[in-house]
Amino acid sequence: MKVILICCFFFISFFSSTPSSDKIEWSASNKLNWSDFQGVPAKGAGFVASTSSGISFSYSFRFIEDVLNYDYTVKCNFYPKESWYKVEAASDYILKHEQTHFDISELHARILRKNISETDYTKNFKIEIEEVYKKVELLRQAMQNQFDLESNHSKNKEKEYYWEAFVAKQLEVYEHWK
Repeated sequence: MKVILICCFFFISFFSSTPSSDKIEWSASNKLNWSDFQGVPAKGAGFVASTSSGISFSYSFRFIEDVLNYDYTVKCNFYPKESWYKVEAASDYILKHEQTHFDISELHARILRKNISETDYTKNFKIEIEEVYKKVELLRQAMQNQFDLESNHSKNKEKEYYWEAFVAKQLEVYEHWK
């Protein structure tokens, strides 16, 4: 009887609703859902939702006989607990706006991969690679702000559709660095 009870507990635990995650890595095949937004809406916010996403990167390096050997990883993540929405105003249109924010972060992850791979480094590798990251991060933040400014947080539909198409095209341009 204990074995059956333990098996039932395992089955229920394993197949119950998806556990909340600290982050969701960007994927072309998995788009955001409202259930991914687990944060609490900001009081007095003049917009319906907020997406927290960004780029993480790590690297290792060493010099062997004055020759630099390095490896790096760049990821684009969405942070569910820092992302929120107002249930009463949520729509597929707004969700697409939030997805575009996540896509902008992915675009910049690709730009970062490209820039890291194309940079000529010296003995100051650590400083130089971190500088490459800082420059791309500033561009990512600027584009996020520009998107919200021009689309008026999705209220300007013409600009909203322009940005969705622009970001999708840029993701294609940087496909090689996916």
